[in-house]
Amino acid sequence: MVRVMSSKPVHRILRLLLLGTFILGCFVTLFLMYSKPSMCWLSGPVEYPSTSEHVEGVFTESDRNVTMVLVWFWPFRRSGSLNVCASRFNIDGCFITTNRKHYKKSDGVIIYHRQIRSDSSNLPSGRPSFQKWIWVNIESPTHSPQLAGIDNLFNLTLNYRRDADITVPYGSVVSTEGEDDFVPPSKNKLLCWIVSDWKQNYTRVKYYNELQKHIEVHTYGRAFKKYLDKQEYVPTLASCKFYLAFENSIHKDYITEKFYNPLDVGTVPVVLGPSRQNYENFIQGDAFIHVDDFASPKELADYLLLLDKNEAMYRRYFEWRRHFKVKTLQFWKDHMCLACDYLRRHREYKAVKNLDKWYWG
Repeated sequence: MVRVMSSKPVHRILRLLLLGTFILGCFVTLFLMYSKPSMCWLSGPVEYPSTSEHVEGVFTESDRNVTMVLVWFWPFRRSGSLNVCASRFNIDGCFITTNRKHYKKSDGVIIYHRQIRSDSSNLPSGRPSFQKWIWVNIESPTHSPQLAGIDNLFNLTLNYRRDADITVPYGSVVSTEGEDDFVPPSKNKLLCWIVSDWKQNYTRVKYYNELQKHIEVHTYGRAFKKYLDKQEYVPTLASCKFYLAFENSIHKDYITEKFYNPLDVGTVPVVLGPSRQNYENFIQGDAFIHVDDFASPKELADYLLLLDKNEAMYRRYFEWRRHFKVKTLQFWKDHMCLACDYLRRHREYKAVKNLDKWYWG
């Protein structure tokens, strides 16, 4: 004999299931309201205004003489402290923000080229008439996507090139007070190279492949699967008499930290990049060795081996340190502060008409 369950217990079970589902839904809703969900599925940078305000300070309407600069994209999607213009450059009256709620009252907007979409759909709209847009790019033309529609869009260019409106090189050489007999740190390696970006068609790769046949090169970096952490980088660089400061592409004024870092720590850079004359627009010619001064990689190797045996000849590459020193760049603080300073000192601007031709032409 089969028993049939009455309808009352079934209804009671259904009511309990519905009540449990309701309670679970409420719990999930409260959890999402009071916790910060992961944003890793979103494309582009995610900004939390409260964090930006904590880093930057709070802008009030009483700040009459303040120049506000909005950073539309954090380059490479990295962030950091922005309140550094006064301490690093003695530039007062700059309020630099990443908070887009300040867009309508920002005097300038910094826009990083490599984060502009090809259709420019991720740029701000409703531009105030007083606002100036600043095109920023630190990469060479070879490694910058060429975009349509950027002519007449920006008011200022900020770049490593000397003919940009706002020039921010990767480093600089500044004078020191009095004379200083610089003594390079002790060396236990002749020639070094730290490199990550490795492509067989690069000029620097082809040159290295020939050079290493004639002289030992101590190699590090991702390209050689010999990784250096931050603590190892400077000591390793300083332990080498010479360093291959080879750029990944050759363009006007494109002289990067690969050149300035060895200079700073007391290692002689062997450069492959723009012409010697171009380098000498930034630093004295006796501070570095240019590959163009030699007929072949073998001839360069022979010269480096000669300097290794002649300490007096080697020390001549540090004569410039008696009156000068290297000032390295702080990404991206220097770019933003110098942009703000330019806006404060200049009032007349025109649209950049031939940006495409100027940079890629």
